[in-house]
Order: sequence, then structure tokens, then C-alpha cells
Amino acid sequence: VQLQASGGGLVQAGGSLRLSCAASARTFSSYAMGWFRQAPGKEREFVAAISWSGGYAYYAESVKGRFTISRDNAKNTVYLQMNSLKPEDTAVYYCAADPADMVHRTTPDYWGQGTQVTVSS
Repeated sequence: VQLQASGGGLVQAGGSLRLSCAASARTFSSYAMGWFRQAPGKEREFVAAISWSGGYAYYAESVKGRFTISRDNAKNTVYLQMNSLKPEDTAVYYCAADPADMVHRTTPDYWGQGTQVTVSS
């Protein structure tokens, strides 16, 4: 499956962005989806995960209460709504997909190309 992330950009602290990730899969609902991020000089880290139907979501502690993951299986798209952004949220954000497990519990099989999010103070 191919994943195409979009929606990144430059925003001031306290602002909002919504990332989108469009998937090429014919059976998008067969994949658990999620988002990861990688800041300069740091390891890639988990951000948010969503189950196949969208009924269950899981978040990293650092974004809980500020970010919301959702999916539209009819549009083959997963979203990440990011509110109350902080400079430490600056990173390249990657969407990921896995057919067998929630993405925070495994190394996902499929990755998108990443979209840059920069939060200025």
C-alpha cells in the first residue's frame, strides 16, 4: 500500500494544523493506521494510532489531549488534528499502516514519505 501525507507547514505556537494521509489500498479498512514523527537529531517516535474501524485510538503522552487521530474509510484517508501546538512538536510527521496490529505495538509494514511541521515560538 502507498501512503501520501500532506498538510504540514509553519505555524505559531498555540496554533493548529491538520495532517492527512491518503492510502492507495483497495481495502483501506484492513489496515490499522497511525502517525509517527522525527525531530532533527532524534529517533523517530510514535504519536497516535487508530484501529481498523476507527473505534479505538491510542496516543503518546506528549500529545494526549492536544492531538486527535481519525479516519474515513470511504475516502481511504487518515487524519491527525493537531491543536495547541508547541515548538517541541516540530518534526517530520510520517503516516504508517499495518494489517496485523496497532501501529504502536509493532513496526508498521508501510510508511508514507513524511510532511514537515514547524512550530515557531
